Amino acid sequence: MMKQIVYTVGISLFILSCGTKSTVNDLAVSNPIVTKMDLVQVDEDRVPVTIDPGRMVKDTVVYRLPKVVQGTYAISDFGNFIDEFKAIDYKGEALEVKKIDDNSWEIYNASNLDHMSYLVNDTFDVENGEIETPFSPSGTNIEESVYVLNLHGFIGYFDHLKNAQYSLDVLAPANFKRSSALQKINESLSEDGNTVTTSYFAPRYFDITDNPMMYGDIEVEEFQVGDITIVLSLYSPTAAHQAEEMKKTMFNMMEAQKAYLGDLNSTARYDIFVYLADMSSENSPQGFGALEHHTSTVVVMPDQIAPTMMAESMTDIVAHEFFHIVTPLSVHSEDVHYFDYDDPTFSKHLWMYEGVTEYFAQHFQVYEGLVSEEDFFTTIMEKINTSKGMDDSMSFTVMSENVLQEPYKTNYFNVYQKGALIGMCMDILLREGSEGNRSMLSLMKELSLKYGKNKPFNDDDLFQEIAEMTYPSVSSFIKTHVEGTTPIDYNVFFEKVGLTLGEAKVETNYIMNVGNIIVGANPIDGSIFFTDLVSNNSFWNDLGVQPLDVIKKVNGTEVTLENANDVFSEVFTWEPGREIEVVLDREGEEISIAATTVQSYTVGQTLVPDENASAEKVELRKAWLKG
Repeated sequence: MMKQIVYTVGISLFILSCGTKSTVNDLAVSNPIVTKMDLVQVDEDRVPVTIDPGRMVKDTVVYRLPKVVQGTYAISDFGNFIDEFKAIDYKGEALEVKKIDDNSWEIYNASNLDHMSYLVNDTFDVENGEIETPFSPSGTNIEESVYVLNLHGFIGYFDHLKNAQYSLDVLAPANFKRSSALQKINESLSEDGNTVTTSYFAPRYFDITDNPMMYGDIEVEEFQVGDITIVLSLYSPTAAHQAEEMKKTMFNMMEAQKAYLGDLNSTARYDIFVYLADMSSENSPQGFGALEHHTSTVVVMPDQIAPTMMAESMTDIVAHEFFHIVTPLSVHSEDVHYFDYDDPTFSKHLWMYEGVTEYFAQHFQVYEGLVSEEDFFTTIMEKINTSKGMDDSMSFTVMSENVLQEPYKTNYFNVYQKGALIGMCMDILLREGSEGNRSMLSLMKELSLKYGKNKPFNDDDLFQEIAEMTYPSVSSFIKTHVEGTTPIDYNVFFEKVGLTLGEAKVETNYIMNVGNIIVGANPIDGSIFFTDLVSNNSFWNDLGVQPLDVIKKVNGTEVTLENANDVFSEVFTWEPGREIEVVLDREGEEISIAATTVQSYTVGQTLVPDENASAEKVELRKAWLKG
């Protein structure tokens, strides 16, 4: 559910990121839980929040902020960012409160509870600190110019009232622009004209967590893609990027997605919230990518990215998040539908939620003519190469169900690599079994008709249902390569569509060769060096760089183990035409390089048409790539 983009370098590995109904005994009244967030009276970058749950009939209640939020597959512990938690009775006196874990507060004599209040710290500006922080697109930002309001970081829930309605008032300076995916019911201006109070409504706590907001110095563009209203909200601290330009990219991409999806349409509105981080600031967030919600996504990217790379990255990222309207919005298990924010269980079907979604995000681009077949094949080869750097024999279903634990946690990123390749293989098998008439997308459409967003499937039943709906080859593939531990021989599937492996010169960047990182680290002396792969990177090879050259400085910054991620994240964003200076150490000799970047190439394996392929295989390839 969460898409992490490849902008961080891990030194030897390149790493891209309901409940039951309340009873009448739980509530004395059925009024919504009244919540308020005050963006005017911010205290040392902390937002005041008040919660009025109405009169309680329980003597002891527990209030929680999420430990885990949907789509992250990681512990976030939003309770760690709460200060000065207080529970006040109807006489204005403090009630006894005990913090029972990182995210939970037990309130005693709760039948006398009038309201609670607390202050919320943001997560963005402490990502470089010692405290563990949520993945940036799921986090929060509080600063004078812009607020990223993932509401799960501000508003919690009572154990016994998860299905209660919520009303939310957000007080903000009148000059702020406001953008929200949550249903707005009212807006009012203060008498002095300085403050606007916007009132929202959420049918249940899930809707609080599922509808982010942005407030402040942002640009907002609205446009139509078919019958879907798209709302794009952008914050660019240096004004390096404009919403008007980004809208053009998003329109072309989403129009192609709409054509690809056809009649599979499950939302009337889709919100895209984009926060661009100023990488020159030490408090800048570090987790680049996006977190999807059911009808929106929050994207965090570096502001310093050149426009062409931004357009490419936004296409990949937002395409992935938008395709989540297929799964898990339309097709999901009970683990997703009845999500427990404090003690979640995880579905075994990350291969579908994330892998098939990522496959669609890449496949639609070649299917609708946004990229060439050659570019699509390069992407496939990059995913194969990257996936083989992880545990290629790990059961995907076992990994999915245990994703918070090691060794499965460190293999989560493989859902975007091998998970997408699983989707590709199943797509080819479905087309082969139907003479090109069925596909992975048509299977997802059939599943969405059977289930839909309000009807979850039983986690253990899905594979049997797919077996009954498809072909023995699909069922055998799932048992062997998804549930099982046998690595996939991709050549078998390429042969079915008349493709074979061949060598070609392909475009690459200044830190990777088709999915393979070209720098390594010596943990003993802390040095960072070019690996043997640098010889197959045309830019560095033409400049005379050699394997084992130690990288001492990049554009004046000394390179260390501690700052390597930051330095090479910037190198990843380089584009042709940039002036660069690099200082190397070659066996004690200092080598200085001053150059202007040009497009870099590598010679590697890619997919090419097999000249000996039968006419049937060529037709199957056409059906796969173009319909």
